[in-house]
Amino acid sequence: MNLKRFFYIILGVIATSFVLSACNNDDDDWEMYYPNALVTVRPLSDGGCYLQLDDNTTLKPVNISKSPYGSREVRALTNFSPSKESAAPFNKAVYVNWLDSILTKNAISKEQMLPDYDYGDDPVEIVRDWVTIAEDGYLTLRFRTIWGNMGRVHYVNLITGVNPGNPYEVEFLHNANGDTYGFVQDGIVAFRLDGLPDTNGKTVKLTLKWHSFSGTKTAQFDYRTRATTPPASSGISDTRPVVVVK
Repeated sequence: MNLKRFFYIILGVIATSFVLSACNNDDDDWEMYYPNALVTVRPLSDGGCYLQLDDNTTLKPVNISKSPYGSREVRALTNFSPSKESAAPFNKAVYVNWLDSILTKNAISKEQMLPDYDYGDDPVEIVRDWVTIAEDGYLTLRFRTIWGNMGRVHYVNLITGVNPGNPYEVEFLHNANGDTYGFVQDGIVAFRLDGLPDTNGKTVKLTLKWHSFSGTKTAQFDYRTRATTPPASSGISDTRPVVVVK
């Protein structure tokens, strides 16, 4: 995702919320500027795609005939409107006003960690927000840290297998690459959790651990293994560190 755009969206929501609530504006175009859903864009074998809204709801994007991400499966922020067109074989039909992918990558097991790579322990805060959620086999996180030199690369990873007594405990690691002075800003990343043990249809507690600015913190999420298999290759099998900001 374009992080600068995301920052502008967040600031725009804060700056305009009072104005919008005070005015009776019949023009709904303003609503299209802001995301109204977090989805998984799942590719189809014919080159198209559908949107997974949550663990149970699928959306047919009536105005998208070809996936903008090819055979890759990604998480994305979107703004859509209901459509009266047929939704078959999906749950609902929608018209996609815009779609903006976010950084999507696999979680990696402790055994997969590269011995010569610094995964880092630079502090972050995990923001309690509607996009910070475990659903559809992903853990999506809005995180907050210090960004100073926008030309400096930051790296984030999610590590599984960190607690032998609890396979559903994971750790978020951040390597700021020396970029630890500047402004507090946010980013979003989604991690695929298909390496975790199958919950067999049950909902379990997924524990997230991270190094915050005030020490180690944890949070819990309701997690259930993804019930269905994507109809095409996810395209995110690369477990190497991924750039957050370029």
